[in-house]
Amino acid sequence: MSFRTGQRVVTVVGPTAAGKSALSIALAHELGGEVVNADSMQLYRGMDIGTAKLTPAEREGIPHHLLDIWDVREPAAVAEYQRLARAAIDGILARGRVPLLVGGSGLYVRAVCEDFEFPGTDPAVRARLEEELTVTGPAVLHDRLRERDPDAAERILPSNGRRIVRALEVIELTGRPFTASLPDPRPVYDTVQIGVDRETAVLDERIALRVDLMWAAGLIGEVRGLDGLRDGRTASRALGYQQALAQIDGLLTEEQAKADTVQGTRRFVRRQRSWFRRDPSITWLDGGDEKLVADALRLAR
Repeated sequence: MSFRTGQRVVTVVGPTAAGKSALSIALAHELGGEVVNADSMQLYRGMDIGTAKLTPAEREGIPHHLLDIWDVREPAAVAEYQRLARAAIDGILARGRVPLLVGGSGLYVRAVCEDFEFPGTDPAVRARLEEELTVTGPAVLHDRLRERDPDAAERILPSNGRRIVRALEVIELTGRPFTASLPDPRPVYDTVQIGVDRETAVLDERIALRVDLMWAAGLIGEVRGLDGLRDGRTASRALGYQQALAQIDGLLTEEQAKADTVQGTRRFVRRQRSWFRRDPSITWLDGGDEKLVADALRLAR
């Protein structure tokens, strides 16, 4: 795909709970922008509380794209997301507006902004690995991935069986590490990349508070009402939802479920930082700085 000259996209990326959503709303008001979601779990219908999805009121009239597009039974598909996100961005640009690609799913952001083609698949290899996943669980496959591609294992959560299977499939088909199959960056859009982060101690406190609020806001009720969630290989593994299901099944107490979600989110934040900090094109801002919006506007304009 060729570079799209003069078509600027602003990305707002960074770890969970750093303040990306609030900044994106402020930027959209100032720039005449529309938000394109790049949080893989906010793509799912009904997964609102546990993903900190902005309510319609919290969106303050700013159009949001690619929220609530998939049923919880559907597995995540980065290639399909890439197609949908680029279509949304191109539509926003055609209207003379500014696309704001916002979220913490690094692979999704990269797939949209860069000339990014995905390695092929082999149904037989995939089926064999998925059967092994069902029998042994993700931990055994994650250990194998760590042996074959430590960098990929560091980026993929040990509980994310689907991504582990995909990485092992690519390794088997290409004979190379999964991370080696990722192309060198070649931009598709004129992109300004803004990273939002906070000091670790501050972010840890925000994560703990967010998890408390998730349960207080009715996460357990939301999970009980999500028909088909247990059948969703991706959605059922989402942080908070996996723990809520375990609480419903009596495997964890509420306090254990909340503590496990906090710990899992903090581990996920480390992986998010590891992914994003490798990209020198991202300019990092402190999510707690009173000059955050002004500094971000200077970068975006």
